[in-house]
Amino acid sequence: MSKKNILIKTNILVCLIILAGFLLTAILSYRANYSSALENVEQITDLTSEGIYYQLSTIFTKPVNVSLTMANDSFLKNYLAREAGRLEDDSYIEPLKEYLGAYQKKYGFDSVFLISTASGRYYNFQGLDRILTRDNPENVWYYAMLEDSEDYSLNVDNDEVVNANNDITIFVNCKIYDEKDNTIGIIGVGLRVDYLQTILREYQNDFDVNAYLINEQGMIEVSSEHSGYEHLNLFEENGLTDIRDELLGWKEEGTSKSLWSSGSAPSGKRAYVVARYIPEISWHLIVEQDPPSLIAKLRQQLYHTAVAIAAILLIILFVIGFVIGKFNKHILRLTQEKEEAFRKATEQLYDNIYELNITQNRAAGVSTQRYFESLGVPANTPYDKALRVIAEKQIKEEYREGYISMFSPENVMKNYRSNNTHLQYDFMISLDDSGYFWMRIDAYIYLCTEDHSIHMFTYRKNIDAEKRHELKTEKKIQTDEMTGLLNKTATRQHISAALTLNPEKKYAFFILDIDNFKQANDLHGHDFGDYVIIRFTDIMKSNFRNDDILGRIGGDEFVVFIPVNDMESTIAKAELLVSSLRQTCSYHSSSWNITSSIGIALYPDAGTDFDTLYKNADTALYESKRLGKNRYSFFRE
Repeated sequence: MSKKNILIKTNILVCLIILAGFLLTAILSYRANYSSALENVEQITDLTSEGIYYQLSTIFTKPVNVSLTMANDSFLKNYLAREAGRLEDDSYIEPLKEYLGAYQKKYGFDSVFLISTASGRYYNFQGLDRILTRDNPENVWYYAMLEDSEDYSLNVDNDEVVNANNDITIFVNCKIYDEKDNTIGIIGVGLRVDYLQTILREYQNDFDVNAYLINEQGMIEVSSEHSGYEHLNLFEENGLTDIRDELLGWKEEGTSKSLWSSGSAPSGKRAYVVARYIPEISWHLIVEQDPPSLIAKLRQQLYHTAVAIAAILLIILFVIGFVIGKFNKHILRLTQEKEEAFRKATEQLYDNIYELNITQNRAAGVSTQRYFESLGVPANTPYDKALRVIAEKQIKEEYREGYISMFSPENVMKNYRSNNTHLQYDFMISLDDSGYFWMRIDAYIYLCTEDHSIHMFTYRKNIDAEKRHELKTEKKIQTDEMTGLLNKTATRQHISAALTLNPEKKYAFFILDIDNFKQANDLHGHDFGDYVIIRFTDIMKSNFRNDDILGRIGGDEFVVFIPVNDMESTIAKAELLVSSLRQTCSYHSSSWNITSSIGIALYPDAGTDFDTLYKNADTALYESKRLGKNRYSFFRE
């Protein structure tokens, strides 16, 4: 065999070895970057869904709370009660226009309206707009709501009000009840769909994701391009029918469901989907992302490399090094761009970010370790011990154990094994002894492929203004306007919660009724009657502690729920209450003697739930009435 042939064969062998090595390197590099790209897709989609969720929750909390507030406003109830006799009186509408207009201007709603169930009249801040009738298909939502048991609902429809141009609008509708729990009207506010579409379109443009708000049937209520007025089914439109039941079945408040679609459904596609449930509006937020252009570019680069191999055989080492270097730089640049977008989005949503190695029970980054040391935690202190130091130094006492329990290594690992990779906790914190404020921590758990350990990222966000507004609104919704006591619904909720949290305690359930209260109204008028109720309430409050549960459940009917030690102390409290409430009430030139009848049911002997205790206390109340009033009675079997 000639040297030339040997050289050619040697060169061919070398080229084949280099070619095989290059192809293997290219394939492994592609697979590694492909996996990294998919992880990047998941991280960006998860965080984007978080941002959209909290922005939409904030947007929808206001109209829902405002509608509920107006629905409980005695002004509207009294107004509807007077409507029948003033249908032809134009001056009757003026106060209502001002009332609805004030809410429209204050909160910037596109629509604020009131419907009277008695007359079918549809009022808004411009006056009487129209009268609703059953034969008009545009009014189907209204009659469906009257027949439904829910107190409020949402629907997407065109706004028929004069000068509204039939714009597609999301309406938050809330029932108004009279004292007998009869529906006497529907109050509602509306937001234009295009406002929400603009928000979703911004996320779509910035992060290459598609976001949808869908109802329980999977119909699109709002997306960047569509609204519920078009009656489109998300799963049929996007080929995601294989994961439909999992997404619609996810209703864990404040958490997300993340999964990849299999792409096996007819016309289906491989996509990463995150689902969140928004209980305020009973809709699902669906955020999806197809493997983005980064993956396509990775594949394209691989094809270019394969074509280039034929050329680089002529200048073996030089071209190989050049192509690999260019390939890696290109991948690095694309990855860095995505990471930069992810970082900016994260910084806009959160104040501080820390990383923990849960498996090794330590801080995972320099910034996290410095944060621990700034609070006096010695270097190399285990994470679980540092967690307790942070709780003692910064977190308000009543939230410490919850904070430690939530983010302890044991709880983090338990949630990770249960496929729950997101933890969240709201608490009050003080950073510089200037007072406590509300903070939220969102924690994301993942397996770090670099050290094969379970890691956790924690994102800290100041939510003080949002949380205080939420608590203030919640208290307002639960409070009876005249007396400041809990309303009927809130009374039930608080008592049921107390029974659930501390079932081992003993409780007394009081129902108090003002004797002959109708007589006070009939003799001296309703203003005097209101004064009697307020006076009665003040006396009742003075006999109990701040943490006792006091509620007004009817016109002159009240509930008190307190922990007790024994029968003797309960009898003493009842006697003191009857005596204290025996008062002469004077208001202006009118005077009337107050007395009260009381029925008492003891937990657990007379019942272990709200309904049973209420029923039995009410039976005891009727016994007090039968025996001559101005007394108390215990329920006895």
